[in-house]
Amino acid sequence: MNKLLYLAFLLVLTTGLSLFTAGVEAKNDKSEKHQQHHKQGKPSTLPYGLQKKVAKGEPLPPGWQKKLHRGDILSDDLFSRGKIHFPMDKHGNITLDIYGSLIKFNDKTRKILNIITD
Repeated sequence: MNKLLYLAFLLVLTTGLSLFTAGVEAKNDKSEKHQQHHKQGKPSTLPYGLQKKVAKGEPLPPGWQKKLHRGDILSDDLFSRGKIHFPMDKHGNITLDIYGSLIKFNDKTRKILNIITD
C-alpha cells in the first residue's frame, strides 16, 4: 500500500514538474533587439555628424538618401530641407524635391507613398 502511494506521489510530482518547466524558455535578447532595431515605419534620425553636415546645407551621402522607403514616415528634418515640387492634390498628397529625389507623401500622416530618384 505504501509503495502504491509512493508511486502515485512520484507520478503526480513528475507530471507537475514537467508541466511547470514546459513554459520556461530561454529568452533570446539579441534577436528581439535586432528586430526592434530594424522595425520599418519608424522615423529615422541622423547621426550627429550628418546633422552638422545638413545644417551647413551640404547634401546627405547617397547611402543615407536611399534609406527612405515607401511606407516610412517622413521626418521633419527632411521635410524642412525639401522644396515643394507639386502642390497638394485633392487626396492631400504633396510631392517634395529633396536633393533631386521626388518624394510623394501624405500631408497629414507624412507617410511616404512613392519615391522617384534620378
